[in-house]
Amino acid sequence: MGKLSEILNAGGYGGDDFTSNWASTAAAGDFDPLPAGWYICRIESGELDASNRGTPGYKLTFVVLEGEHEGRKLWQDLWLTPAALPMAKRDLRKLGIVEPSQLEQPLPSGFRCRVQVALRRDDDGTERNRVRRFDVIGIDTPEPDAFAPEPEEAPAAPEAPQQQDLDLKGGADVPFE
Repeated sequence: MGKLSEILNAGGYGGDDFTSNWASTAAAGDFDPLPAGWYICRIESGELDASNRGTPGYKLTFVVLEGEHEGRKLWQDLWLTPAALPMAKRDLRKLGIVEPSQLEQPLPSGFRCRVQVALRRDDDGTERNRVRRFDVIGIDTPEPDAFAPEPEEAPAAPEAPQQQDLDLKGGADVPFE
């Protein structure tokens, strides 16, 4: 483990700037759960997952797109157990996933959804968000990647073969006899 000054200097963050930034920066607050209600979100990702106890599932990550909670994330676990499979299939079908093999493929990007969020209280009194349902309301076209290479121009079509005019009157220029 290195010293703080070595780590900061290696990353270009060394010197008194870090110390003054530390002194003048307020600590971020904890995120409280979102209020219950409906939110417009985009699905950021969907991927196979398992609980801490090994229960198989498919985890959806939603990002709030509008309002004072813009940028906040919500998660929904679709459990792939026999008891929960009917609900998982219902929700996965909304995303075009109708075959088990599709669960292993990347989820297409751009799903815009209307998401109903509820508050759940754990046994210890901690409140957490729970996605009760979602409906796909559109598909957004992805933003162009600013760092993507420019598309290459299609190669020009080959020129048509040149027709050779032959003087068939004299017979001397005839390529065949």
